[in-house]
Amino acid sequence: MTINGLTLAALPVGAILLDGLVRPRGGRYPVSVGRSLAGTWLLAWMMASLTGLFLFACGNLPVAVSLALGLLALLTVASNAKHAMLGEPLLFSDLALIGAIFRHPQFYLSAVAIWQRIVAGLIALVLFALLAWLFVPDVQPHLIGAATLAVSLAVLWLSLQSPPMRALAKVPAAHADVLRHGLMATLLLYWLRWRDSRDPETCAEAPRAPALQSPELVVVIQCESFADPAELFSNPNLALPGLAAAHEGAWRSGRLEVSGFGAYTMRTEYGVLFGLEEEDLGFRRYDPFLTALGDSSYALPARLKASGWRSVFAHPHDMRFYGRDRIMPAAGFAELVGEDRFAAPAPGEGRYVTDAAMADEIVAIAAAATAPTMIYAVTIENHGPWAPDGHPSGDLKQSYLRLVRRSDAMLSDLIERLGALRRPALLVFFGDHRPSIPGATAPGGDRHTPYVMVRLDDAGKLAPGGYCRQDLTPAGLHHAILGAVLGDALPQGDAAARPTPAAPATEAAGHA
Repeated sequence: MTINGLTLAALPVGAILLDGLVRPRGGRYPVSVGRSLAGTWLLAWMMASLTGLFLFACGNLPVAVSLALGLLALLTVASNAKHAMLGEPLLFSDLALIGAIFRHPQFYLSAVAIWQRIVAGLIALVLFALLAWLFVPDVQPHLIGAATLAVSLAVLWLSLQSPPMRALAKVPAAHADVLRHGLMATLLLYWLRWRDSRDPETCAEAPRAPALQSPELVVVIQCESFADPAELFSNPNLALPGLAAAHEGAWRSGRLEVSGFGAYTMRTEYGVLFGLEEEDLGFRRYDPFLTALGDSSYALPARLKASGWRSVFAHPHDMRFYGRDRIMPAAGFAELVGEDRFAAPAPGEGRYVTDAAMADEIVAIAAAATAPTMIYAVTIENHGPWAPDGHPSGDLKQSYLRLVRRSDAMLSDLIERLGALRRPALLVFFGDHRPSIPGATAPGGDRHTPYVMVRLDDAGKLAPGGYCRQDLTPAGLHHAILGAVLGDALPQGDAAARPTPAAPATEAAGHA
């Protein structure tokens, strides 16, 4: 009884301390104090639910409490690591990526040192061994665990139905809500708000005037971690010649105001493809691909298809990643060009398909096109980490510069080779987010990346037209592309196709 009493007393104390370690934290103290009463209440019953679940599984109260606190500790460490690298805490949508970690470990485990992986593996083995050794065959504690789980979930459900709880976290503000309510409460509240959102109404296409100098070919390049190193590292000597030349000859260019730093390619990709601003998405903004199937009528290929356009999506990776194998066909893409179309990188080329190989495939698709065609291509050569195996210097910044210059060379190469096709064309090139390079870049400052829109005439020359310097969101870039191809919509700029913001519904409308 003494051991069990101490164990039960350790649960709330440990939970409050661990949750208080989550960044962002208020004040100068290593542990945040003063989380809201509502957040503490939710944390208490969530931890009671976890303890009941583990007690039901093993029948040993000290083990159950240790596992519940261990899981909270794991979430705390993961959230703080993410905050340090990407500038935001752990979100409910991140949990949807757990399966991807096992399918594509190179994207995630590369950020974890070898010794840390070994230690984590040893700890996991020790935990399994302890669970087997400390398992209690007596049925009574298992039943107590089941009852604890049931009661805790019931209290949670009733609490969440109350007006004070319904008033919490009505708009997305992850930093402020974690600071005020704590990590666990925010994870739960944000998941519920996301679950209660609904799909926008079907896109109603606005009437459009014919586009001036309408292209027959549109190539959109979403370039991995592409940013201007002259700006990124505050050194004009690092300026990229291809980007500078593209800016000089661009029809439109400027800053792309992306929301993520160091990751979350799908947020930028979604904005450019589907054209919905983050304020329209509500809590879906954190991973809009989770619900993208309900937004398919807004997608670029779907809206171009009605005018006789054929669209191709090219990405030299597993199309199941982020569900692109389902989302892109639903969005109107007639063909998906995946990793099976590309040879593995040669020795010394890095771990991913090169941008040069991507350019070859894009030009081949464009040359074979017999109808108005859009090619949307996602590159990955410049995906981190930026110190490939065997790289002599081990300098992450130099590794990044070496790869971003290859992306810059691809931009110049595409302008030249698409011009050689002698077809009216529009080339759109942009970075999906800035790189997170330990010791060289850090979240907290500017997040924008460059974009350029280059028009080519039927002689392969830069098409004349008034240059426009304009900073855009990814959704704004979507509408700029649409206007360049189909002509401008209503004077408000495609306002007729703008959805009402995602709002709560009585039933969940999210697509898994």
